[in-house]
Amino acid sequence: MLFRFVSAVLVILAALAPQAPPVRADEPNFPPDQTPRIIGADGATTSARLIARHGKGFLEEINGYRILHLEGSPYDMGVQHGTLLKDAIREQVRFLFDVKAKELDAGIGPFKVDPYKVILGISKTQQQFVPQRFYDELRGVADGSGLPYEDIVVANFLPELFHCSGFALTGSATRDGAMYHGRLLDYGCDWRLQEHAVLVVAKPEGKIPFVNVTYAGFVGSVTGMNAEKVSIGEMGGAGLGHWDGVPMAFLVRMALEEADGLDQAVAIFRDHPRTCEYYYVIADGQTHQAVGMEASWNAFSTVKLGESHPKLPEAVADAVLLSAGDRYTELVRRVRAQHGAIDVVGALKLMNRPVAMKSNLHAVLFETNTTRFWVANASIDGQPAAHQPYYEFKLADLLTRTPETLANTSER
Repeated sequence: MLFRFVSAVLVILAALAPQAPPVRADEPNFPPDQTPRIIGADGATTSARLIARHGKGFLEEINGYRILHLEGSPYDMGVQHGTLLKDAIREQVRFLFDVKAKELDAGIGPFKVDPYKVILGISKTQQQFVPQRFYDELRGVADGSGLPYEDIVVANFLPELFHCSGFALTGSATRDGAMYHGRLLDYGCDWRLQEHAVLVVAKPEGKIPFVNVTYAGFVGSVTGMNAEKVSIGEMGGAGLGHWDGVPMAFLVRMALEEADGLDQAVAIFRDHPRTCEYYYVIADGQTHQAVGMEASWNAFSTVKLGESHPKLPEAVADAVLLSAGDRYTELVRRVRAQHGAIDVVGALKLMNRPVAMKSNLHAVLFETNTTRFWVANASIDGQPAAHQPYYEFKLADLLTRTPETLANTSER
């Protein structure tokens, strides 16, 4: 009976994992060499407006992209988050629980297994590994949004199932020696997360400020960069069922808040108990160093710039390239073809289909040495993010923005 119960749980979690969307007769062609459109290039702001304030937090929109600024204690940041994005959080949680969860069907004979209860149970077993501050922040999100605390906890489990590709390039690989860190988040666009995309610019009390490329209501991170010029992107693998550790999205968040360099970031993943099978690219814009890293429940290893690995057999000078199968082969080919001449546009084009999956939810490029970055999200109808417009920002500039200076500028 226990075996059958565990099997049913794994069926539920596997059903949540991204599935390749069916090929449609009207599916558009995405040229691999398509030149990206950049909104706000070179820091140009065509429009900016203050939407709302709460405590030290505020919500603004720059060139049509929502930016959520949070500051203070974990609970205070959670309340700001929940209050300022209340409608988006409530809509996202409603869709996850009332629509997507009901699409799952797993059980033991006549007994159905409730995915909500399964995930809540897993989350409770993980509490012993997770810093209390993250649960305080989740409590704040719940209080600010008016949703039950358990709903916010369960919704925040979703990033544990993300799958992706990533790369870091610098030195001889790029035109001017810049540090480029590309990151593709590939997950089912039918979960409608792209409708609630937001940049969180956080100034946590006693921690390092950072930007989190995320979605309304999510506290952990899968894509981010901090003010110390450390950028991180995650790539999921397998290993479902191994949950006794710090959830991946909280490990990334810990690194963003605590790591002032590459070595410290790597140590955070190495020295904490981990879950499932995950891979990462971490880049350090101050030292121009980067690693690819496996930090799974039962394995830990790193590969440096220019090195190969049994899972990544193609070594490219001053590059770390992480993907799988044909996507990895194509990424290597593209980097070698442009090696020594890769600039911002060239780095963005590396992420075009088919390196990006059809389910590409967001595509992000960090120029980690300057804190500039570019973000694209899947379209509302689910077309890949890598072929949508990119929005350009700079973390150093975003950290200086305040409601008062925004209200007194001519940005409209």
